Amino acid sequence: MGGDNLSAVLYGKNDLRLENRPIPEPGPNDVLLRMSQVGICGSDVSYLTKGYIGDFVVKQPMVLGHESSGVVVSCGSKVKHLKPGDRVAIEPGVPCRMCDFCKGGKYNLCPDVFFCATPPDHGNLCRFYTHAADFCYKLPDHVTLEEGAILEPLSVGVHACRRAGVTIGSNVLICGAGPIGLVNLLTAKAMGATKVCITDIAQNRLEVAKQMGADYTVLVDTGDAEALAKRIKELMGGMPDITIECSGAEPSIRLGIFATKSGGMMVLVGLGPAEVKVPIVNAAVREVDIRGIFRYANCYPTALDMIASGKINVKPLITHRYKLEESAKAFETARTGAGGAIKVMISCE
Repeated sequence: MGGDNLSAVLYGKNDLRLENRPIPEPGPNDVLLRMSQVGICGSDVSYLTKGYIGDFVVKQPMVLGHESSGVVVSCGSKVKHLKPGDRVAIEPGVPCRMCDFCKGGKYNLCPDVFFCATPPDHGNLCRFYTHAADFCYKLPDHVTLEEGAILEPLSVGVHACRRAGVTIGSNVLICGAGPIGLVNLLTAKAMGATKVCITDIAQNRLEVAKQMGADYTVLVDTGDAEALAKRIKELMGGMPDITIECSGAEPSIRLGIFATKSGGMMVLVGLGPAEVKVPIVNAAVREVDIRGIFRYANCYPTALDMIASGKINVKPLITHRYKLEESAKAFETARTGAGGAIKVMISCE
């Protein structure tokens, strides 16, 4: 391995450095991975540009990266289902496995979860990394390592669509056509949604959404949420049963409430300001249920099956590719959206 564990380390706001770190040793239930592909998430960009997200503050050097895949180099003594050479997708959140949330199957809500690149936990934008073996998923031969890295945002889509109750015949509105909006589009279609309408403030993203299966697209060119809701109703031939809000922007949340059919469901995926002003009485008197989601739980196997079976194609999401040594340039592309960037992928090989 040559002692080379080049890592992208965030020291603070706008202070990203490449440095060599020791190659870690796997514990008995861990695997040592040679990292392959790491996608840049909006949270990575937020930590870089702001130094925090909510209560999670970068107080000490932290390796970035959590949308990832790699190849097993060695296994801990108790690992039975993986072997050196296996290509795996890495689920970045490892819970305590002992609390009520974990035992109840909602391990994404575990208060003691380790989550890659969420302070103070290191991520895996590096050459070598150790991870709990039971949160590594072997990839079939025909699934690429880039697709393995995309399993992370795709799992958010699976969790959101499950929480929303998307099923055969659903009419779905998705607010926001960034990477998370697009994986929700793919997932909703795979789960049987009949009509999917997606909104965004950028026309180029709506064009990508159309190519990826959106039935309708709406360019958000006004702050009048009620007017937009009427436009969506006319376009879809009725109000959507389900709205999946993926931007976190207050005007978009307002739109989601006004647009959703009475008795329907709105799921909040995007995270924006801690407090927003929304027409809650409108939702209450029309029995529009509002649900949140936090990451995902038990979604990686389903997400992998969706890709492996050919049910969905996530490859068009990846618009830009960089090497680990080009991490600064990769993050600038992700931050600015230059060149129509959707998902920026970094190769650690």
